[in-house]
Amino acid sequence: MDGHSLAYRAFYALPAENFSTVTGQPTNAIYGFASMLANTLRDEAPTHFAVAFDVSRKTWRSEEFAEYKANRSKAPDEFKGQVELIGELLDAMRVKRFAVEGFEADDVIATLATQAEAEGFEVSIVTGDRDCLQLVSDKVTVLYPTKGVSELTRFTPEKVREKYGLSPSQYPDFAALRGDPSDNLQGIPGVGEKTATKWINQFGSFAGLVEHVEEVKGKAGQNLRDHLEAVKLNRRLTEMVRDVELADRPEDLVRVPYDRDALKVVLDALEFRHVNFRERLFAADPGAQEEETALIDGVEVDGAVLGTGELAPWLAEHAQAPLGLATVDDWRLGSGSVREIALATAGGPAAWFDPTQLDEADEQAFAAWCADAGQPKVLHNAKGVLRVFAEHGWSVQGIIMDTALAAYLVQPGRRSFALEALSVEFLGRELPQPVQDSGQLALGADDAAEADALMGQARTILDLGEAFTGRLEEVGASELLHDMELPTSALLARMERAGIAADRPWLTRLEQQFADAVQQAVSEAHAAVGHEFNLGSPKQLQEVLFGELGLPKTKKTKTGYTTDADALAWLAAQTDHELPVLMLRYREQSKLRTTVEGLIKTIAADGRIHTSFSQTVAATGRLSSTEPNLQNVPVRTDEGRAIRRGFVVGEGFESLMTADYSQIELRVMAHLSEDEGLIEAFTSGEDLHTTVASQVFGVAKDQVDAEMRRKIKAMSYGLAYGLSAFGLSQQLSIAPDEARKLMDTFFERFGGVRDYLQRAVEEARAVGYTQTMLGRRRYLPDLNSDNRQRREMAERMALNAPIQGTAADIVKIAMLRVDEGLTKEQLTSRMLLQVHDEIVLEIAPGERERVEELVRREMAGAVELRAPLDVSVGAGTDWESAAH
Repeated sequence: MDGHSLAYRAFYALPAENFSTVTGQPTNAIYGFASMLANTLRDEAPTHFAVAFDVSRKTWRSEEFAEYKANRSKAPDEFKGQVELIGELLDAMRVKRFAVEGFEADDVIATLATQAEAEGFEVSIVTGDRDCLQLVSDKVTVLYPTKGVSELTRFTPEKVREKYGLSPSQYPDFAALRGDPSDNLQGIPGVGEKTATKWINQFGSFAGLVEHVEEVKGKAGQNLRDHLEAVKLNRRLTEMVRDVELADRPEDLVRVPYDRDALKVVLDALEFRHVNFRERLFAADPGAQEEETALIDGVEVDGAVLGTGELAPWLAEHAQAPLGLATVDDWRLGSGSVREIALATAGGPAAWFDPTQLDEADEQAFAAWCADAGQPKVLHNAKGVLRVFAEHGWSVQGIIMDTALAAYLVQPGRRSFALEALSVEFLGRELPQPVQDSGQLALGADDAAEADALMGQARTILDLGEAFTGRLEEVGASELLHDMELPTSALLARMERAGIAADRPWLTRLEQQFADAVQQAVSEAHAAVGHEFNLGSPKQLQEVLFGELGLPKTKKTKTGYTTDADALAWLAAQTDHELPVLMLRYREQSKLRTTVEGLIKTIAADGRIHTSFSQTVAATGRLSSTEPNLQNVPVRTDEGRAIRRGFVVGEGFESLMTADYSQIELRVMAHLSEDEGLIEAFTSGEDLHTTVASQVFGVAKDQVDAEMRRKIKAMSYGLAYGLSAFGLSQQLSIAPDEARKLMDTFFERFGGVRDYLQRAVEEARAVGYTQTMLGRRRYLPDLNSDNRQRREMAERMALNAPIQGTAADIVKIAMLRVDEGLTKEQLTSRMLLQVHDEIVLEIAPGERERVEELVRREMAGAVELRAPLDVSVGAGTDWESAAH
């Protein structure tokens, strides 16, 4: 196998942005190569195997011809380092690899193939270099990738002749005449592949052609004679060396069993967690047949499928120790029901049962176990379990570990918190591929093997819990899990079940209003152009804007010129034509229509919208919501406020109440930086942005105009989000130099902020992570990257994470304190939503004043800052009227 050739092909076949580790290491070339490797080993089943690599561009060919491959561009930064990691992968698979100074991988392959053929081997060569076709014979086949890295064409002597009209031995003659631009080997002017093939067939070989070169007629013949020395050079360089001195001969390349533990470590480090991929790679292990092929690799579970009346005694025997719990359920409200449950102990005994088959004693015993805080439980994605168990009337207490939340605190930047991925990475244990998209396994009650699998999951969850206990201690996150994330998870489960009432008629009218606005924009756009076209087609829009109308060109892209919102806004400012403005309106109204349409679709049978909150999406610790995403509802526009009017108080309640923090990120920044001027601006009781603007611009507060205030507000929040001078210039539509000067002036007035931001990056660079006030870490290894783009992105994250993360922690503390206060004061009012820094509550009749007092007290006292927290509260019959 030609390692360099296939790795490079894989690099361009798979998008780099989809393949990288949390540390920013690109892995697309490695993944593509490993996939081709696994497929080849499976399909070809070789007894002997090796991979050859180039060492450098300095070879005997470059010594003979200095310009050899000189035209090739430098390997992309994203490719560098991946070949070395492929080497580590092969070492773990105990595959022989060759790289010989002064020679190319082709020469190594040619040597091994020649030796192997002479010794009676059947040889296959996997390569993306067509020069290897000269090696094809009755015993040697070239497997050439023809579609990315997924399909191989088999070149036999017959296939070479069919493709090129030549024998394999004639291929180097053909290549010499044709030339190879990729190797900087020049061809003959006016001589293409057809002419080269004709000459070789006419004279038998390149040598024969040279002997009779004067007989070649016409201009092509003269061109051949004029370039003959160059073509002779091509021929020498194209010929592969077949006698490179190697440490091993073909018989030494016999395949041996993998070092499976080492391979798992490599795959985990590369974050290749997809079960199918790993199964394909491990299935090709020559030693695989020697091992027991268990469904759950490496875990023994003494499992029992419990029938009616058997759960209560099992719990009585085992429930005092921590139990891992796994479920199969339909968790969406309205169809939320648990279909199967498995429990597992650390010692091995496990149980599977169908909750619909419990008798009264079993039901009571399980409900009691769930509610007993003294009986420890370990879950994965506890919020989902809590929510669906509540549908059955089971209240769960005593959760000591949620393995998904623990993984999030240990590795907040990772992409997947699926049980399968965590099991592979932290336990070296492979679980079966999940059948459902939800990540749960679809198991039949009468299928003992699949019941064993669910029990294996429960045991895996328990083992992961033990593994994460130490990890959490190492990163100082144990308190965050137990005091913040687990209680927040339980609160979110209740909030999701409660949902928020929706005014369907209002939202339906609103959806139609936006649909009409979309159609109006379409009609006006067609009229402005003079014919119909698809406004949703970037290609057609480009043709109209830049072809028909001849408007100024925007930024060049692979598919033409960009027509994104920024480009359209720029066009609107550059030209008097109304189409860019109409397009902006069309897109805005389309987005609003889609938002409202999505809200209507998620109204459940109880007339309420039940969003799903996630604690593990944002690396900073902020909550996010999906189905629907309530953070997508605009806040500051008239249309956004109209949408919020569709969220209303529910039956049996009096009003909605909203409460949020004023300028929480800036208050956190003031606290962390200890800048006296900024702290004083907060404590003065005057408008913050006006006060800061007066200092930055050196004018009296009453002379600060709206534009000054706008710039200062944008910059202040920008600093909290790690915004650069260029980013600020884009946001304010000013020159980068002006933006830089504005920031410099700000830092002159507020030196503490400047010093803090510099210190935050340098401290993070030294230890590899940032930290919030409460100890939440975010790891940023790219702070020391050689890649400038990745390093600068990490620096922005280092500025952003402590401020945003601390704000997120404060909001969670506030939510927990408010919820605890509602319970302690025995109030019926309840929390429904948390969006950005805002909490939405549903207020029971007669409780408004008490709840408002409680909310103000608990939110303001969540933490103590040098720039004290300021809370705004409002109430009304819908989300918009409850604004403050």
